[in-house]
Amino acid sequence: MSRPLGLYIHVPFCKQKCVYCDFYSLPHREEQMDAYAAALRSQLEETDFSGYEADTVYFGGGTPSYLGPRRLAALLEAVFSACPTAPGAEITFEANPDSASDAGDLSTLRRAGFNRISLGMQSADDGELRAIGRVHTVAQVRSAVEAARRAGFENLSLDLIYGLPGQDLLRWQKNLSAAVELHPDHLSCYGLKAEPGTPLYARRESLPGDEVQADLYLETVAFLESQGFSQYEISNFAKPGRASRHNLKYWTLGEYAGFGPGAHADFRGRRYAWDRNLEAFLRGDRVLSENWRMTSRDREAEWVMLSLRLVRGLDMAEWESRFHRSFVSFLPFLERCRTAGYAVQEEGRWHLSPRGFLVSNQIIGELLNLIQEG
Repeated sequence: MSRPLGLYIHVPFCKQKCVYCDFYSLPHREEQMDAYAAALRSQLEETDFSGYEADTVYFGGGTPSYLGPRRLAALLEAVFSACPTAPGAEITFEANPDSASDAGDLSTLRRAGFNRISLGMQSADDGELRAIGRVHTVAQVRSAVEAARRAGFENLSLDLIYGLPGQDLLRWQKNLSAAVELHPDHLSCYGLKAEPGTPLYARRESLPGDEVQADLYLETVAFLESQGFSQYEISNFAKPGRASRHNLKYWTLGEYAGFGPGAHADFRGRRYAWDRNLEAFLRGDRVLSENWRMTSRDREAEWVMLSLRLVRGLDMAEWESRFHRSFVSFLPFLERCRTAGYAVQEEGRWHLSPRGFLVSNQIIGELLNLIQEG
């Protein structure tokens, strides 16, 4: 029987680099798009997929929609040719609203096999969008959502960012309400972080403080729950049946293969990442920047770290079945977390509360220490 596999296709092209972005993306490289598509096809053709069947495919970036419908459709056809694909596979592409408002183009992509679209809305305020270097407007968000629905996309996700410069609770509530009024099936809501090396880092003092960020997050969880969205991961909320199947692979230790510079993979027992070097990739020099075989302790640590990102949390029976180690060493610390209101135990699982998610890094760190001591 074939093993399920997620495929991630990285598209590093952008119209303009956002001030907060530290992903591998390159603005104003349109002249390289055809060569890049050809290099991706070669990489797919050279990969051994024997024994696997793709049940999720995700085109991320960068901004995949800037490739245009012709290139994207041809790349998806190359995926189908290279790797067996399961019936009903979830096939997603990310898009910026300014490059996804033509219903004809989106219909081309829907016919090609894409069935999920993830739009980078980020804010419902044009001033906030300009402040973080976004090239689209709120009106273009509405147009893109309408075009996607006309094109037949029944699974639509919106990305939002909270904690923007000068943002308070009232402005964030307006953004959340505006997003929900567009009737998405899924929402990803991320707290803005000023990463070193980005233009925003020099302006980090203008960002809301930790207490305000915490209030914005807790409001997000409460409001979206009241609107019928279930939280299933720290930053992700979905209508019934619309959780991102591809991203769940990352958080549940599923296998996935990545293609393109900067893409990561957990495939055939190895964790690896392709070097963030477009020119080398176009030359056919596919160099790995990371490449190692996970030890059992690596897998244990990763399972704890990723499971606690999910609302379903840590399954005690799954831990003991998967790793053949007792869960009991975690219990005293988890009990302290429960007493503090950070964790909940139910039906054989330990999961974090909304307030626990706010301090998840510290909680995960303590549990990782217990793994090393065990």
